[in-house]
Amino acid sequence: MATQPDEATHFELGDLDAIFAVINRQWRIVAVCVVVALALCAVYLATAVPSFTASAKILIDRSNGQVVEQLSTIGAVADEEASVLSQVEVLKSDAVSLAVVDKLNLTEDPVFNADRGSLIGNAIGAVRSVLNVSRWFSSDDETQAVDEADRKRQRAADTVGNNLDISRVGRTYVLRVDYTSQSPQQAADIANALADAYLLDKLNSKYDATRRAGDWLSDRITELRQKALDSDLAVQKFRAENNLIQSGSNGSLVSDQQLSELNSALIAAQSDTTKARARLQRIQQILDTGELDAVVTDVLDSSVANELRKKYLEASKLEAEISARLGRQHVQAIRLRNEMQEYKRLMFDEIRRVAQSYKSDLDVASERERQLQESVDRASGVSSSASQTQVQLRELQREAETYKNLYQTFLQRYQEAIQQQSFPVTEARIISNATVPQKASAPVKILVIAFFMFIGGAAGVAIGAVREFRDRFFRTGEEVRQVLGQEFLGNVMELDGKVVSSKTVDGDYDKSRSILKTSSISDYVIEYAMSPMAETLRNARLAIDLSLPGKETRVIGIVSTLPGEGKSTIAANLAELLASQGAKTVLVDADIRNPGSTRALGRHAKRGILEVLLEGVDYRDVLLFNPKSGLAFLPTVVKQRVSHSSELLMSAPMRKLINDLRADYEYVIVDLPPIAPVIDARAISDRLDGFLFVIEWGNTARGVVRNIFSHEPQIREKCFGVILNRVDAKKLKLYRSFGSSDYYASRYTSYYHEDK
Repeated sequence: MATQPDEATHFELGDLDAIFAVINRQWRIVAVCVVVALALCAVYLATAVPSFTASAKILIDRSNGQVVEQLSTIGAVADEEASVLSQVEVLKSDAVSLAVVDKLNLTEDPVFNADRGSLIGNAIGAVRSVLNVSRWFSSDDETQAVDEADRKRQRAADTVGNNLDISRVGRTYVLRVDYTSQSPQQAADIANALADAYLLDKLNSKYDATRRAGDWLSDRITELRQKALDSDLAVQKFRAENNLIQSGSNGSLVSDQQLSELNSALIAAQSDTTKARARLQRIQQILDTGELDAVVTDVLDSSVANELRKKYLEASKLEAEISARLGRQHVQAIRLRNEMQEYKRLMFDEIRRVAQSYKSDLDVASERERQLQESVDRASGVSSSASQTQVQLRELQREAETYKNLYQTFLQRYQEAIQQQSFPVTEARIISNATVPQKASAPVKILVIAFFMFIGGAAGVAIGAVREFRDRFFRTGEEVRQVLGQEFLGNVMELDGKVVSSKTVDGDYDKSRSILKTSSISDYVIEYAMSPMAETLRNARLAIDLSLPGKETRVIGIVSTLPGEGKSTIAANLAELLASQGAKTVLVDADIRNPGSTRALGRHAKRGILEVLLEGVDYRDVLLFNPKSGLAFLPTVVKQRVSHSSELLMSAPMRKLINDLRADYEYVIVDLPPIAPVIDARAISDRLDGFLFVIEWGNTARGVVRNIFSHEPQIREKCFGVILNRVDAKKLKLYRSFGSSDYYASRYTSYYHEDK
């Protein structure tokens, strides 16, 4: 399964297999927490006193108006939700609770004051009473008695409030009042008393509000009346000072009316002037052109002009007859033509007389128009000045009208407030009284059990999560590859090592030079050659051979991070495996301070590597052998503490020893001290061909090992791979991710055998 290098968890949220694995790993913790929670639940149910809940219903009637609301929010729309919630808070208020306490005398009610809580609640109450020692030091008995009475009354009100639950029924205006008590009769009595106290509180608050509103309105009306009179008087005074005289009932000024009349007269005069000028121009055109047949209205109406025209026409007719009969040069014809000329002259003289009258009319009309224009100009100036003054007048009029309207409005509100004060009407009523409950409302056993189980399960999940997040150990090969960047060689399961008798194999051998194993674990790969451990060590040999091609001798160090990770067991079994496969192998116990391999294979040895390094003894004289596999073992016999072990491993004798072993053996397996506590492995690292790193499964923190590989490049670069030791086979399957090689471990069983 994929993990992050920086202490990541063992699963991804989307990996169901990993989630189920976590459940399998932690379900016991959850189960224990649930069982403990159920035990606590049983104690609670056994000691809890049953409670009874009685319910009353109150309807908030929105049809009745509120005077105060009308005064404060004229024309505003109330927020219904906020209004209902406000009534809920009123029901929960101390005023209502104290009214119920006083009405039912709850401070002296033995049933109400009975302490019949649960075992846990009684214990808490006893502690509080013991801690409440302030009253012990009061010196004034009378004051103490009064304070004690007030405190009892307030405690009773607090008890009522704590046992009270107000809820809205759906989206309606109905409020349900639920009161819980250990006495069913008392629960019903207090619920009904709460509803009655709420209605009485509404009536009292209505009365107080209307009374206060009436008092305020009375003062305000007096002020508004005076302001209305003052503003109206200011309007009339301003009119008089600025000569703003009104005419008629429409409120217009005299100057404006005069200007309107003058404008009308001016328009009429301008029309008359235009008409007179047109008539004069027409008659003047007739005179200029000499048109005898042109028609002018005043000429047609003239009897003189008509008589002359008649004579002219008669003479013209007679002249035409004579000229036709006697010729145009006849005396009579010439005479008639002369008469016609005279008649024509007289006719035009008449037209000129009419033209003079038209000219006179034009002069009169023009003069009248001029005079009217002057009058209009004078009136316009007066009206303009009045208009500017009227701006201030209109402002005064608006102010006076505003005070007048406010005065009338507040007077009306005052009358309404007086009526409401004399007959207040509440906007709520009781629609359902509380009845005595027949069965207990609490504790509900199913819910209590479910709650405790939930709390226990949550606590178990939390503990399991903490355990899971704190699980920062190596569990799979994928973690080894991702966290350390090293090759994973395999798992070595937890072995059930049995102590065996101290004896060697049969045969003609020197018993003092033979390997004497004190535990069957040291000989596991020989006894169980087809086991998973043997396969892991074969994989380790393959990794060594592939990393060191062409080398005749391979010097391999077996290291771990911390003591007790089983590196000595891995070193002994790897050496036995190599020897059993025909390779000349020697196992060197270089853990001078804590020689684990020597305790397992050569506890009886008298001399070892220290004698070789310090006294120059030939290593061949101190070797131990396994006649069965051919393994050679160079022990470490510690007779006294060695403080300079790292210097010994870096010394020239140690270099000579390694070179001698290279000359005589194919594989030199060196059991080294752990890297974290001492520097011995780092001191000898340049003389080894590589390392096999052993990590204890589920017990060595990833951060410790990662720091070793980060800060020790000589170890990291020469590491052939990592072996996870002491693996719990049952738990391992819980950490395998889908698709990894470990996921299919169950299919490998046909290739592994634990038989000897």
